Amino acid sequence: MNSTAMSPRETHSRIRPVVTILLAGALLAVALFIAGSAGGYRINLTPSEPLGLWRIIPLYRPVAVNDLVFICPPTTAEMQEARARGYLRSGSCPGGVAPLIKTVIAVAGQHVEIGASVSVERRVVSSSSLAQRDGKGRPLSPFPSGVVPPGYVFLHSAFRGSYDSRYFGPVPISGILGLAQEVFTYVP
Repeated sequence: MNSTAMSPRETHSRIRPVVTILLAGALLAVALFIAGSAGGYRINLTPSEPLGLWRIIPLYRPVAVNDLVFICPPTTAEMQEARARGYLRSGSCPGGVAPLIKTVIAVAGQHVEIGASVSVERRVVSSSSLAQRDGKGRPLSPFPSGVVPPGYVFLHSAFRGSYDSRYFGPVPISGILGLAQEVFTYVP
């Protein structure tokens, strides 16, 4: 009589390598996460900037126009709405959101005009046209025009569907974690 059932010893010997590989993979993932967080590395999974591995470079000077920065968004009503709509990913910033990667297009004292697109000091910002609705058809309201207040910056991303200062306004420079540097990225 041929039996196809395995003995407990055979079952254990076949399962052991699989469990070992899964455990090693889980430990490697945890180690990479801890090392990445401690070393200032972040993975970007949103299309507003290239996808992949980025590094936060400490900023030892005042933030300037054209700086690409990692920034924790403030816990404002606009950001709470953005989180509820799914624009912001979960992360380690206040409010439980992930840092944003955006370009500074205006600093304190500069005038930002928001119409069909954005202008800073009367110069149109490329790729800054405003959307009336998000990807799910929900209305978007532009932030009113004005002067960027002291201690704040105005952020932008050229990605068509980006949720940036066009909609939530200037953000405090105190949320800036540092400059954003691409390490291993790709544009989908």
